[in-house]
Amino acid sequence: MIHPSAIIAPGARIADDVEIGPFTIIEDDVEIGSGCQISSSVRIYCGTRMGSHNQIDHGAVLGCEPQDLTFMQENSKPLRIGDHNRLREGVNISRGIKTEHGTLIGSHNYMMAMSHVGHDCIVGDHNIFANTASLSGHVEMEDHIFLSAKTAIHQFCRIGAYTMISGVTGVTRDVPPYLLADGHRADAVGLNIVGLRRAGFSAAQRQAIKQAYRVIYQPGITLQQALEELKASNPGDEVAHIIKFIEGNERGIISQR
Repeated sequence: MIHPSAIIAPGARIADDVEIGPFTIIEDDVEIGSGCQISSSVRIYCGTRMGSHNQIDHGAVLGCEPQDLTFMQENSKPLRIGDHNRLREGVNISRGIKTEHGTLIGSHNYMMAMSHVGHDCIVGDHNIFANTASLSGHVEMEDHIFLSAKTAIHQFCRIGAYTMISGVTGVTRDVPPYLLADGHRADAVGLNIVGLRRAGFSAAQRQAIKQAYRVIYQPGITLQQALEELKASNPGDEVAHIIKFIEGNERGIISQR
């Protein structure tokens, strides 16, 4: 199950059924759970923790030093990866540096070739990264998000559940849940209707979300006034999620085009 050209440090803890391809390097203090498939020329650095049934394709680099000029080895935090993720060719994920949780990747994510996750990011479940989509440090992603090719997310931004970011879009502020974002600097251009339908959101749920964003983006009132108006409307689960997400923002939310 382990190719003879692979280099496995004696301190690595690897389940018996893990497959490891040629020229892969796995350092000390790495944990890899049952059913994982590690392809050729993969590099997994010290402190990486990986759950079960992950598939790591050729040339991926996991748990490497952060691309941060202030990084010191003694401040290194772990990279933790959940279960059933597919990381395609050349995916790069940095370890943590400035938070106790380090870099966290959930389960059932699909990261296409050359996508990147920076240090101390938190990525939820069932997210898709198209080719070269990139997260700067400290980005937080919820679940069921689609990042199109060449998307770039600024550090400390938050991306809400069931959103879709169009290709070649730069995101510099938080993207609330359920939206479709697009532009050189991302603007809200509508709801992620296709994604919501595929996820089983009913017409009534989609209408409630649409009406909530009409309130949020209406001219002449502040964002806080809009949130108070939504709170007073006895909101359902989806609108309550939007309210909670926006109340937690520090960078502001994207504008409406």
